[in-house]
Amino acid sequence: MDSLNKLIERFREFPGIGPRQARRFAYFLLTKNPAYLEELSRLVTDIKKTIRLCNSCYRFYSVGHNVVKNDPHLCPICQDPSREKNLLMVVARDVDFEAIEKSGTYRGLYLILGGTVPYLEKNPETRIRLRELIATLDKRDLSEIILSLNANPEGEHTTEIVRASLKNLAEKKHTKITILGRGLSTGSELEYTDADTIMNALRNRG
Repeated sequence: MDSLNKLIERFREFPGIGPRQARRFAYFLLTKNPAYLEELSRLVTDIKKTIRLCNSCYRFYSVGHNVVKNDPHLCPICQDPSREKNLLMVVARDVDFEAIEKSGTYRGLYLILGGTVPYLEKNPETRIRLRELIATLDKRDLSEIILSLNANPEGEHTTEIVRASLKNLAEKKHTKITILGRGLSTGSELEYTDADTIMNALRNRG
């Protein structure tokens, strides 16, 4: 296989990218000048050096933008003293976290599950950070955990798995478990949801 087709195959591994889009990406790069390609190559190489995974919420964050220096293993949000430490919002991916933050409607902390659970998956803990979430509930004093997953079948399936897994410990610790309300229409994804809709979903959570 030549380098062009190898590149196309790599693009096909990206989430949501099919063969036709992967081929467009590869041919697009062929039209760019060497300086563009060198910069792109450098950015791809440097991403692991400048981006870290937070030890608390498990989201990726830029080391350069980590203004708070108290703990180099925690992102700025987890170190922010103004955040409501008793609230924890659970989202599937970093893009969902970004959508919530951009809406400006939530001031608590987060936990990124790392994905959702397909219907036929027999071991959900291999797909999402279920153990980490249970450990977080166990060691913190949380008044509420907000499950903010996509309003589609896989998101709702994951919500039920997480809810059932947390139920006994949450009752023991008097932690309320809620889900986003009717502001989110069926089939919608947080990544593409506007700020007003997110705000309504948070207000109507239950």
